[in-house]
Amino acid sequence: MIKSFLKGMVIGIANIIPGVSGGTMMVSMGIYDKLIHCITHLFSEFKKSVLFLFPIAVGMVVAIAASSFGLTYLFGNFPIQTNLLFVGLILGGLPAIWGKVKGKNIRIGHMIAGILFFVLVVGLAFVGETEGNAADISFSVVNVIKLFGVGIIASATMVIPGVSGSMVLMLMGFYHPVLNAIKDFFTALAAMDVNGILEGCGILVPFGLGVVAGIFGIAKLVEIIFEKFPLYAYWAIIGLIVSSPVAIWLMGTFPAFTVFNILTGVIALGVGFVIAMKLGE
Repeated sequence: MIKSFLKGMVIGIANIIPGVSGGTMMVSMGIYDKLIHCITHLFSEFKKSVLFLFPIAVGMVVAIAASSFGLTYLFGNFPIQTNLLFVGLILGGLPAIWGKVKGKNIRIGHMIAGILFFVLVVGLAFVGETEGNAADISFSVVNVIKLFGVGIIASATMVIPGVSGSMVLMLMGFYHPVLNAIKDFFTALAAMDVNGILEGCGILVPFGLGVVAGIFGIAKLVEIIFEKFPLYAYWAIIGLIVSSPVAIWLMGTFPAFTVFNILTGVIALGVGFVIAMKLGE
């Protein structure tokens, strides 16, 4: 239970950082296949699915709430170390995925799948260097429908390994408005500010419903791909994992390198790698 909660926290933090893929973190920690299965069989295997999904979901919510306050500080003061921590978390899952294809015949199609998805993620990172204009998310019927649609798009990209949902939100101009709405909602909740809570619900409820709808929609498609073309899927994921550190580097803003930054960055990289391996056991 505690281990699943911690995995959920890592996924939640990853989903909120532009350039980092929550889906890749699911793969890195060895829960991607099972998580997709539990989502697509939620009603037919209700008790089993809920027991698996609930602590992960709680961990994600806690991490996203905390991250909306703390990420700005970490990336503002320790960008190299924080980014390298996530690079380590991502690369820590590579041995487990390599074990899925090791010893199997490698076809040209497998290599093409890996290369295509590597290029896709790096290309998105290049495009994502500039953010779209901040979207208007003030409460209105049009914006409620818009937020529901954005939630679907964001969740679909969050579930797909290697694609950063937060980066997609940034390109559409919804990243900072939604992140600020999350922060303001929990601030209002702590202060028991009823007006602030209701205002936050007007933004986060339609967005959240869109996220749930998107997750259920994309999960079934992913499950079919893993059932019909498992080796192609795993080679694509290898391409996604290898490309993720490149995407993080392209999306990040880094100060001048110093001996201290390099040493502590390498330590953070190692810590992330070990954490991912342990959580994936």
